Amino acid sequence: MDQLSKKIEMLKVIAHPVRIKILDELTKGVKCVSDFEDFLGINQPNVSQHLSVLRVHNIIDYYVDGRLRCYFLVDPMVPEIVGALKKEHLEPLPAPACCPVTKKGKYPGERRH
Repeated sequence: MDQLSKKIEMLKVIAHPVRIKILDELTKGVKCVSDFEDFLGINQPNVSQHLSVLRVHNIIDYYVDGRLRCYFLVDPMVPEIVGALKKEHLEPLPAPACCPVTKKGKYPGERRH
């Protein structure tokens, strides 16, 4: 699998509201399952399922401290992705003045949906 395919697969895996919240918390540091239960308001088995999916795809990992599993980020792209998702963009990108290839034509000024 090439690098682009791996990145696309990672985006598919993290594209879940709970997983995004988990990853956002992990950008702040190591967390245990109980930390996620409190923060997310969901039960331990559900939290563990999401953590397992992220772990299988090498996005996060954990170490054991007594009876606790402490999770941390592994993939260096995650903080950038989470940061980009949290960023607010108030304005759309500007429309081009004309076609960059033919140097003709004009943008009609109405966006098609």
